[in-house]
Amino acid sequence: MDPIKQFGEEKQKNIDELGNDKSLKDLGLKFLIKTAPKKYSYNFSWMGRPIIAYPQDMIAMQELIWEIKPDLIIETGIAHGGSLVYYASLLELIGSDGFVLGLDIDIRKHNKDLIESHQISKRIQMIEGDSTSEEIANQVYEIAKNKKNIMVCLDSNHTHDHVLKELELYAHLTTIGSYCVVFDTVVEDMPKDWNWGERSWGVGNNPKTAVFEFLKTNSNFEINKNIDNKLLISVAPDGYLKRIK
Repeated sequence: MDPIKQFGEEKQKNIDELGNDKSLKDLGLKFLIKTAPKKYSYNFSWMGRPIIAYPQDMIAMQELIWEIKPDLIIETGIAHGGSLVYYASLLELIGSDGFVLGLDIDIRKHNKDLIESHQISKRIQMIEGDSTSEEIANQVYEIAKNKKNIMVCLDSNHTHDHVLKELELYAHLTTIGSYCVVFDTVVEDMPKDWNWGERSWGVGNNPKTAVFEFLKTNSNFEINKNIDNKLLISVAPDGYLKRIK
């Protein structure tokens, strides 16, 4: 057998076994529950910018970007800009003309300055404003209209209504075979008495509930459970949505 094909089959068998191992899946969630209060995701950066993410999800994103080779990645939620820089650097390595479009209702000046002065800034564009507004959506549509291979990442306000609106506005821009990735769906899996502080989201009101609501009336996407199974530790379980038609 072709050794490359054999390795791929062995890897898939491992992933299938992980997906059927409830104890390991529970352990992965327990790790998230224990580390989240310690702001574990704040410990990592990419090329100098805080990325505020779990490494497992970033590796998954790298695999998807390499597979899809998008000419446009749309991301809602910028924060420190780490993920913008990460995605842009991957597009640079791929060597295409692709770039990343970041949307945020409040791009803080110190973050904006550091993103715009970064070595990879040539592949980054930012728009400040409410991602759920018609005005911002129309600007995105104008930028996306001539792109052939688009990926969408939703990682801003995590309430059900906000994420559902973003899905309605931007998911359709995802090209067939590409992904709309909804982050922080893990909120639904956290303990019901979890202290979210001043946050308005929680169990029953979060990105995962929005994903499930969206999929009730949209058959163009399906959840890629294979990604969940291989990661085990992820802030986006059930959030890797592949466009299939």
